Amino acid sequence: MNLSRDDLRRDLRARRTALTPGIRLAAADSVARHLGEQPDLREPGYVGGYWAVNGELPLHAVQLRLAPGQVWCLPVVQADGGLRFAPWRAGDPMQPNRYGIPEPLLAPESTLAADQLQWALLPLLGFDRRGARLGMGGGYYDRAFGFRRTAAAPPRLIGVGYGFQELPGLATQPWDVALDAIATEHGFVPAGR
Repeated sequence: MNLSRDDLRRDLRARRTALTPGIRLAAADSVARHLGEQPDLREPGYVGGYWAVNGELPLHAVQLRLAPGQVWCLPVVQADGGLRFAPWRAGDPMQPNRYGIPEPLLAPESTLAADQLQWALLPLLGFDRRGARLGMGGGYYDRAFGFRRTAAAPPRLIGVGYGFQELPGLATQPWDVALDAIATEHGFVPAGR
């Protein structure tokens, strides 16, 4: 039986939300270790992450293991529906956005465009080994990284999720931006393998 994208989202969101905190934290530590083993992800520059909500794989362990010269950034939803990134360290002021997700409290001119990132970790509900990503359906990341449909990295786009979120094949839409790699608790896999 083939599920629609909405049905897939509901199913995968429910499975992700049902994970215990212990499973989430163990997966987060494994993902941080797998990312840290990638020499090309140790270059200085801005690193885009996200604030985990609704069972998303948390990234605190990744942030704590950044290489020297790397700056952690979180997404900030703009008034026009765009997405920019703001440097953030634990303890910096935050405010909830319209979805209740904490964002760094910075003036818009202090935020970065997506093309200023060295690499970015993208949350997901589902993925396949070709690099197709199923997100929440709002299109924020596809719009922010839309230039990557016709341009090479940087930023390198890495989907982050749990192993059970892997799908055998995921139908894509013309506006979908492909991932360069996927990181789960099981390992780091370049897209297309």
